[in-house]
Amino acid sequence: MSNLSRQVSNSLNLSTSPNLSFHSPPTSFRQPPSFQSSASYSAGVAAIAKQLKPFDTKDVKVLLLENVNQAGVNILKEQGYQVEAIKSSLPEDQLIEKIRDVQVIGIRSKTKLTERVLQEAKNLIVIGCFCIGTNQVDLKYAASQGIAVFNSPFSNSRSVAELVIAEVIALARQLADRSMELHNGVWNKVSKGCWEVRGKTLGIVGYGHIGSQLSVLAEAMGMEVIYYDVVTLMGLGTAKQVHSLDDLLDQSDFVTLHVPETADTKNLIGKEQFEKMKNGSYLINNARGKVVDIPALIEAMRSGKIAGAAIDVFPNEPAGNGDYFNNELNNWTKDLQGLKNLILTPHIGGSTEEAQSAIGVEVSNALVKYVNEGSTLGAVNMPEVQLRNLTLDEPNGVRVVFIHKNVPGVLRQVNGVLLNHNIVKQSSDSRGDIAYLMADVSDVKEEEIRNLFQSLEELPSSLRTRMLY
Repeated sequence: MSNLSRQVSNSLNLSTSPNLSFHSPPTSFRQPPSFQSSASYSAGVAAIAKQLKPFDTKDVKVLLLENVNQAGVNILKEQGYQVEAIKSSLPEDQLIEKIRDVQVIGIRSKTKLTERVLQEAKNLIVIGCFCIGTNQVDLKYAASQGIAVFNSPFSNSRSVAELVIAEVIALARQLADRSMELHNGVWNKVSKGCWEVRGKTLGIVGYGHIGSQLSVLAEAMGMEVIYYDVVTLMGLGTAKQVHSLDDLLDQSDFVTLHVPETADTKNLIGKEQFEKMKNGSYLINNARGKVVDIPALIEAMRSGKIAGAAIDVFPNEPAGNGDYFNNELNNWTKDLQGLKNLILTPHIGGSTEEAQSAIGVEVSNALVKYVNEGSTLGAVNMPEVQLRNLTLDEPNGVRVVFIHKNVPGVLRQVNGVLLNHNIVKQSSDSRGDIAYLMADVSDVKEEEIRNLFQSLEELPSSLRTRMLY
């Protein structure tokens, strides 16, 4: 075989995560990323889709930070956008200077898009978070400025699930300690306190895409799986849902967390919860840093109540790579580093080539569909609205995208502006204080587009207007 065919990266396209539709919110009932490009979407319809462009923007400028995967960069460049890709995050003042001129920005978890930053982003129409979380973006303020936000909530599910399996086995066998000892020249062959995982109970807190995939992998290794979730969900295989978190803690040998960071999940596992866990049990947190009370974990491990733990996320994390994981960042860091059978990793749950490629493709395609077509499917801070494509059979068709305050009388005003034109199709939805309207209008002359745009922008409820033609 050639050298190329022997490379691990040759299998990138073969690794995908199954869609568990009955565990997914409605926004996940969409085609996989590889089928979302405009070319493949057009192939599935009888008429050829018309390629739309914004009338008021000659060039779409894109700023990508934090080393966005090349697969995503390529998708954006193929659209003819002006793409600037930077490998690191930027200090706030530099970010403000950069963001003023761009229509699209792509970030990962380190870049903070605060209200102060977004106030300066006068041309910005959309934000792509090339990661799971969106905590780093002021979502409410972005929506109030008519800026849509997209992320990739499920693309790294398999990567995180596999990491948990690795950590379960490593903790059960004290592999990290034995490896570190041997690195230091110490031969310490022991079996006391080392276990097989077969027959042990894995308790999964949060049975979404990651938790359910993890469930299948754990059962394949002979583990018994129980799970707790705030929603009643169908278990895969023989996994059983328990009624409360306390029930799960009481029955589990290994507890793994897969929940979002909310007011309800802050310090979800603290001193009281550690006391309810089995003596000599294990804790794994690859969810969010504030879900576990770290000082309480340190105390539980020192007392022997918890036999081992794996922590991939922390309340405060460095902005970049380097020797920054110290007590200045979190005042308990040294105490944590001194514990035995503790696996500490730098937020690498989704850091695989497969996951980053999938995230790059999914988010970039979402950005393209929003910029080119106005589709908000998958947006985290906007109502989800989509219209079928305009076609080449509609040469004078214009797509109106009108983001506005959710107040009475707006549709009547919009239809008044479009009164002398035929509305071919229209869709509108609201989410809290924000409403999103799309309408395809026929027989619009190019010189009329600006007048329509200005008339909509002048409406009291207007947040942002886009005209695609």
